[in-house]
Amino acid sequence: METMKTDIANLQDIKTLVDHFYTKIRENELLGPIFNGVIGDNWAAHLTKMYGFWQTLLLDTPAYSGSPFLKHAKLPIAKEHFDRWMELFNETVDEHFSGAKADEAKWRAARMSEMFQYKLDYFKNNPAEPLV
Repeated sequence: METMKTDIANLQDIKTLVDHFYTKIRENELLGPIFNGVIGDNWAAHLTKMYGFWQTLLLDTPAYSGSPFLKHAKLPIAKEHFDRWMELFNETVDEHFSGAKADEAKWRAARMSEMFQYKLDYFKNNPAEPLV
């Protein structure tokens, strides 16, 4: 018998989403080497940042500030990486949650992915250092 899924409603739900998602990322043969290579032994700190990031976006709680793009600007990533990231993210949301916030999480992740890809493509074709 399948357990009834609830919507993303609080910090514990954010932690469930982030922890399960990044477990998949770490184990993924395409994404794992990139994330593990950059984050190294600092996964606890990264996960804490991600809790704050998603808490800010989904729960309107000011728990994160900063510009995430710059940390990704020089990574060796392309469309295939974003596609796999989105696949794992949506899969994780769907495994654990159902509702308006779950849908919003997937929508926000898709917009972020598109924005990052656009910016990365721009900076690859324009060699100046990003200002923002």
